[in-house]
Amino acid sequence: MENKNLIENIYQNIDEKIKLLPKDKKLVRDILCEHMNLERCDFIIDQILDMRLDKSSVIAFLTYQLYKVEPERAESFLPRLTNDEKTMFETYKQIRDINDLTLSENAEDIKNMFLALSKDIRVVVIKLFGILYDISILSNPLSAQQKKFVSQVEDIHVPLAERLGFDRLKLNLEDNVIRLTHPDEYNRLNHELRIKKEENERQLELTKYRVENILKDLGIKGEINYRQKHISSIYRKLYSKNLRLNQIYDLMAMRVIVDSVEECYAVLGRIHAIYRPMPGRVKDYIANPKPNGYKSLHTTIIVENQHPMEVQIRTHQMHKESEFGVYAHWLYKEKKTTKNALDRKITWFREMLENAKVLSDDEFVKTLKADLYDGLIFVQTPKGRVIELPEGATAIDFAYAIHSDIGNSCVGVKVNSKIKPITTTLANGDIVEILTNPHSKGPSRDWLNYAKTSSARSKIKSFFKKELKEDNIKLGKSMMGQAMQEKDFTSAQLLTDKYTQVVLEKLSMKDLDELYAAVGSGSMGAGQAVGRFISLWQKDNEIKTLPNSVVNVKKNKEGVLIDGDSGMLVRYAGCCNPIEGDEIIGYISRGKGVTIHRKNCPNIKYLEPERLISANWQEQENGDYFVTLKVMLDKQDDAIVKLTSAISSMKIALKGFEAKDNGDTYLCSLGISVKNTNEVNKIINSLKNINNVFEVARSERW
Repeated sequence: MENKNLIENIYQNIDEKIKLLPKDKKLVRDILCEHMNLERCDFIIDQILDMRLDKSSVIAFLTYQLYKVEPERAESFLPRLTNDEKTMFETYKQIRDINDLTLSENAEDIKNMFLALSKDIRVVVIKLFGILYDISILSNPLSAQQKKFVSQVEDIHVPLAERLGFDRLKLNLEDNVIRLTHPDEYNRLNHELRIKKEENERQLELTKYRVENILKDLGIKGEINYRQKHISSIYRKLYSKNLRLNQIYDLMAMRVIVDSVEECYAVLGRIHAIYRPMPGRVKDYIANPKPNGYKSLHTTIIVENQHPMEVQIRTHQMHKESEFGVYAHWLYKEKKTTKNALDRKITWFREMLENAKVLSDDEFVKTLKADLYDGLIFVQTPKGRVIELPEGATAIDFAYAIHSDIGNSCVGVKVNSKIKPITTTLANGDIVEILTNPHSKGPSRDWLNYAKTSSARSKIKSFFKKELKEDNIKLGKSMMGQAMQEKDFTSAQLLTDKYTQVVLEKLSMKDLDELYAAVGSGSMGAGQAVGRFISLWQKDNEIKTLPNSVVNVKKNKEGVLIDGDSGMLVRYAGCCNPIEGDEIIGYISRGKGVTIHRKNCPNIKYLEPERLISANWQEQENGDYFVTLKVMLDKQDDAIVKLTSAISSMKIALKGFEAKDNGDTYLCSLGISVKNTNEVNKIINSLKNINNVFEVARSERW
């Protein structure tokens, strides 16, 4: 009954805000009835409708949500979907393994997500609200995986929402990040704001009444709304400027929305006629927009209760752009004759998507984060064209921002009428003239070290990819050959017609030469390319041991590993450092005897199965093995001192120690000497009992 009521509520919400054809109504009801997570659907559908997306967005989203838990049921609805709905659904499917835009640490996942999102801006909007839902239902204490997710929301999704202009979404995401990462400060601040809320709302109502009279006197039709500021906005000011709550001037904010820019200034003047503005707190973002394109007039006034209040005055168009961000370009199809801030946001997003196709995985993620976090500067051509670039950008970035051909034929630069190196870092307000030569041989590979923007880097790489294709093919073939050799594979094993066809289809490439060229140009790593072939080979060749052969591992007096009494040379694998008590397996190396691995060593899957051999430990008298332990500590001033003191009291044979600042924690590496796995397990259990120790685990290598 509870689920049935929730379905009805969701459906009524959709029916009230969006016009559905009779057949669509039945389809929505049918899909909703199959859902297992109706609360999530209700939350995100409400956001979809608030963003004024169409019925196709609702249907595609619902079908995708069902697909994640009941793929066959979801597939049964596909014949009833329109082509637009099917296309959106397929786009969602392409990123289904990335946990609803929960960015993994895998650079390839992040890059593939952007490529999938490039097909429909509506997917971006809906997926970001999916992240908001995911973080809003979390509560402390968090698991390690949940902490990683919250950190990724803070590092990627918050700045991405801001860069795309989704101001309200960005603030809601930030509120949840602070709630989960700084719960004490969040709860204390939330409590203080609740105490002030009643008084603040009475004052807001009074000020609203007086502003309404101003609009009537001026004959202006407008909207007035107000709110208490988001906790995240207040938190940032409190802790970044070391302030107290009574020193924050804009706890209360009122917004006045009118039809024209002229009316904005008229309202501002009349407000200042009845309320005293605070010196230095009047900001004109209409004449001087923020770097992300935000426009509005801001003033902070002293109201009747002698507290400050922020008032924002903007036009309906400015409000649309602030509320809907990059999506407003599609949502409101106004005729435009000039390129505005929204167009620049869209251009940036599209450039990032294009870069995903050209840059390697790690480079793409690196440039994405740089583009999200860097501030902006504005430089111009001698004819007055303004170019927006990130801080730290060079003349190389400027040249490619004008046009690819300008960048490729660039031979020099004048900055403020003075000849400068092409690698010169530009400053806000510089006037830059690019000197070109049609007979130039093109960019130098060194330019990649100086180009700040992902756009410039991708265009430089595209030049080399196109102009030097033959050289890239030869280099890529050699690099892949070396990568295969390092993994003890041959091209005959991996580059079969069967495997090649699968890999090329996944990469959308027509032949091996295109793959070689991508590796040679740096767009794809050689190890990454070879890894795709190895994974296919592994599926066809499960690891098997030779049934009738066993290596019995022990040490002689000189400490050399031998196979029983046969005198066969045996050595430990450095990748997993096996010790007595581990389950082990041997690998017959060419000219190197037998290498002993732990059976769970991740590198086993890359070895030739026909050369694997069973291995056992013989009883040891004086075993001495080196083991690495990873220890995660709560970040406190004396945490490392406590750990080292505990190690000393346990009389652990410590051979090495490293500590790394890992944000909210310390990550320590301990190199210890032990006799067997029993001793390792005892040490691990003892370390886990130390206060402030989160996690202890054995690591494969030092």
